[in-house]
Amino acid sequence: MKTLSHTWFAEGYIDFELKKYTLLAYLQEIHKEFTQNKLYPQLSDIIFHHNNILHFKHNKEMLQDQFPKKFTHVNMDKLQLLYEKIVEDDEMMKELEDIIQYAVNRMSATIKDGAGIYEFVEEKLNILPVGIIPLENNEGYFFLCNGSYHQTNVYQYRLSIFEKHDEKYRSIKTSFIAQWKRTIVNTYEHIKTELIRSKTDLPNPAVYSIETDLSFPLEETLLPVAKRTLVKYITGNAA
Repeated sequence: MKTLSHTWFAEGYIDFELKKYTLLAYLQEIHKEFTQNKLYPQLSDIIFHHNNILHFKHNKEMLQDQFPKKFTHVNMDKLQLLYEKIVEDDEMMKELEDIIQYAVNRMSATIKDGAGIYEFVEEKLNILPVGIIPLENNEGYFFLCNGSYHQTNVYQYRLSIFEKHDEKYRSIKTSFIAQWKRTIVNTYEHIKTELIRSKTDLPNPAVYSIETDLSFPLEETLLPVAKRTLVKYITGNAA
């Protein structure tokens, strides 16, 4: 996947046409993946760059706590020096502003395309509990079936809560356990029973099935969307 540096828009020779083609080459790669319904890591990468360039546009003092936590001290120093150099040159600043505005518009359109695919996949997911769900459901398993339902991928999950800007969010960590072939015998209830028997650390786990009638790329789309949808489902049912 073609990538951009954190400061691509202000590095080297600041020329609108040059930066435009750098951006378009990057976006072309993103769209190529989107046409194959592959969302990640492309969608999260372009969202990062979009937010980054907006921070540069709106936070001219470059305060470190206003930037994404992914930035290091070196990144911040580099951006500060770039800004100090550019702000002294009116012509260069105008060129940079044109680059930024163009990039924001094009990135926003691409993010909208990716969000549309995400919403489509999410709408096609069906989540159901397998058996009785215990009161403590922050840890358990989910079964993921893609398209034909011939295979069931089993994952263990753990939910955690973190705070950001005085708001609480839930994150999910998952690990792949096994893949089961769907048969008359290997029902969801049977798989759940086998998991409880073989993994004694979770004697009464919460278990969910996540199914879709369509086939999506597993690692790039179905799994990341399923994880976020499961968090929303569990949080909504706990409210």
